[in-house]
Amino acid sequence: MQLQQIDIYPEALLSCEAKDLHALFPEPTLLHLPGKNSQPLFISILLHGNETTGFLAIQRILNQYAQQSLPRSLSIFFGNTRAAALGLRRLDSQPDYNRIWPGTDTTPCPETFMASQIVDIMRAKNVFASIDIHNNTGLNPHYACINKLDNRYLQLANLFSRLVVYFLRPLGVQSAAFAKLCPAVTLECGRPGMQFGLDHAYAYLKDCLHLTELATHPVHIQDIDLFHTTAQVKIKQDSSFSFSDRGAELLFDTQIDRMNFAEISAGTCFGSVQNDITMPVLATDEHGVDVTKQFFKIDNKQLQIKRKTMPSMLTLDERVIRQDCLCYLMERIHIEYSK
Repeated sequence: MQLQQIDIYPEALLSCEAKDLHALFPEPTLLHLPGKNSQPLFISILLHGNETTGFLAIQRILNQYAQQSLPRSLSIFFGNTRAAALGLRRLDSQPDYNRIWPGTDTTPCPETFMASQIVDIMRAKNVFASIDIHNNTGLNPHYACINKLDNRYLQLANLFSRLVVYFLRPLGVQSAAFAKLCPAVTLECGRPGMQFGLDHAYAYLKDCLHLTELATHPVHIQDIDLFHTTAQVKIKQDSSFSFSDRGAELLFDTQIDRMNFAEISAGTCFGSVQNDITMPVLATDEHGVDVTKQFFKIDNKQLQIKRKTMPSMLTLDERVIRQDCLCYLMERIHIEYSK
């Protein structure tokens, strides 16, 4: 695998579907386009092959500016086109393309080398800002994520949504690597295939292309709901789970994703278990410390939350749960903004 860099794109890019992109870009591809403002905006799409909103939004942008100059130079990374061809997050033989960036704890591989290359390339280009566009599989509102509590980063996120999530883990995500270079944000645009998600991402990208600078003053408190990810929850490797098989060690309710971005109280049930002894989930904090006992207990064969929290990213997709995680747990934070 080798990173491909181009500055002219094939005309078929303007009309192809995400599943056909691999025929145009068989390798991960970094496209550089000139604009009136030479400091480039970096956009990464299809880090997960089944999350297509970013690709469709970029396609719309490219069509709009096909016959005119871009307001700002643009560098676009087309990520896992192999997985996109099959409509999958990633292939079983691949690492997660949003866990391979500098700062990762993933074993070094061609993908981690490629990600480091991209960061070095964009550092040399004095990148203006970074936007990583994603979808999710459960019921989630549109929101933005940042990895640095800085006014410019918060402003960039707030341009997309009043819902903003600050997180430090998982390691190796694109936005965290680019946060060392410039204001960086991850956009969560709801489920793929939704017109509203596409329209929202496109309008945001268009606005960002016209930005001359990012404000350094604080976001008004009344305009932002800021949350901090306190734990990532995974199913233990040796535990079975299901949404339908009552023989599984952990049986989830088929409407569990309705708890996303809802503050839930202590005692809320996440699922039923076969016994009161074996804990089937593992919760780790932003430092990688096991905090399962702080958040979960088993009572009367129910997996219950022990404290008030707010889940996000709960999904009914069992493959995604195994490849990534069950959910994240968050708390609302209030910070003093410094000018």
